[in-house]
Amino acid sequence: MFKFALTAVLALSAAFTTQAGQIDPSRIVDAAAGDWDGDGKPDLALLVAPEDSAGDDQIGIYIYLRDNDHELLRLSVNAPNKIWGSTASDGLFGQEPSIKAVGTSSIAIHSQNSAIGRDRWDQTLTLAYRNKQFVVAGYTYNHYDTLDPDAAGSCDYNALTGKLQKDGKDAKAEARVIPITEWNDDTGQSICGR
Repeated sequence: MFKFALTAVLALSAAFTTQAGQIDPSRIVDAAAGDWDGDGKPDLALLVAPEDSAGDDQIGIYIYLRDNDHELLRLSVNAPNKIWGSTASDGLFGQEPSIKAVGTSSIAIHSQNSAIGRDRWDQTLTLAYRNKQFVVAGYTYNHYDTLDPDAAGSCDYNALTGKLQKDGKDAKAEARVIPITEWNDDTGQSICGR
């Protein structure tokens, strides 16, 4: 099913609307197929490198839902510049982003720096389809310093329930509905108190 969905997107890439901009198929970094809206039809989520992919930059998230009338994929989310990562073919291992289907209706987007410098981190955004929009359902962030073993931490936030754990301890947070189009790394860092 994944190959079919990816092939369909590549074949349709020339016909994308100007709202989404033209996506060169060579800029697709990763893809996941799943039934995000629960209608029993396969949908598609893409991570797409920016047009100028000469270096590390913010990667876009594009989500397509299956049209009820024509069985075609239609753009539902156009969220450029959301995830940091290396997309260069000669880039370093440990900085590549990834996207995958989780459970029956969620999308997990992972980004990381486990390769360069002493400040290493990884984060996972979990998206869910709620009230006809894709929202951040969860945010997990882990970090450590390769030279200072005491400079490490973790944060796990369930945006839909408000449950928050910082360094393994329960903390207070409020439930929030944050559409992926409005999310940025500063949002997650402020929730985690970094």
